[in-house]
Amino acid sequence: MSRVSIELVPRNAETLTKEVAELRAALPFVDTINIPDLQRFTLRSWEAAELVQDDFRSVIPHIRAIDVDPKGPLPGADQPGLTEILVIKGDPPADLNRRTFPNSSDAVIRRYVREAPHLKVYAAFDPYRRAPYRELEEVARKRDAGACGFFTQPLFDLRMLDLCREWLRDETIFWGFSPVIGPKSRSYWETTNHIVFPRDFEPTMDANLAFAEKAIREVRADGESVYLMPLRVKLENYLKPLSDVLQA
Repeated sequence: MSRVSIELVPRNAETLTKEVAELRAALPFVDTINIPDLQRFTLRSWEAAELVQDDFRSVIPHIRAIDVDPKGPLPGADQPGLTEILVIKGDPPADLNRRTFPNSSDAVIRRYVREAPHLKVYAAFDPYRRAPYRELEEVARKRDAGACGFFTQPLFDLRMLDLCREWLRDETIFWGFSPVIGPKSRSYWETTNHIVFPRDFEPTMDANLAFAEKAIREVRADGESVYLMPLRVKLENYLKPLSDVLQA
């Protein structure tokens, strides 16, 4: 079944509550959100999920594998109402005094499947960070560990989307899309996430909306799911114009 998820950043409880209200106003039919776990904020993803889970059918917190203590409890495993999580590897912390653990994503996925079988566990797919065959080997390891599907790195090119759909044609996927508005935003994606934009890419709202509409229409026509990451924009400015295609 095709689903739509919106990614909301948990800066703090007040801001998250405000953005949930904005999302409800823009896209009242959306029943799923996913929440990243960002170290610069004190509110952890599963804590944020608990705050807003009554507002949605499903809230999917991101769990950073390198933060999971092998001898400690699994974040969110016993949290009432939580049914789905997304396990990512996690970037090394900027604070060198912050403790991390040498966990792979598949090891943490395997542990959730074993110790919290009531949770559906998703994993990440990123075609930009390494050679595609290496990433697909990682996909196989995560699937074998028990991942039920994948959230992709946001995509910005229909040709790349077509390639990835071919590579992942037998998997359950949430295809990611995010607006890139202005040169600073473009530089962030290129520097931090190693995105290679197409030559004709335009970092304007109109161009981003046109691309998102085409991409969403393409994947939803085949019954696949999407998630939108409205970074550095007002939610209504990016989400509301896509309302029709998201409901189609």
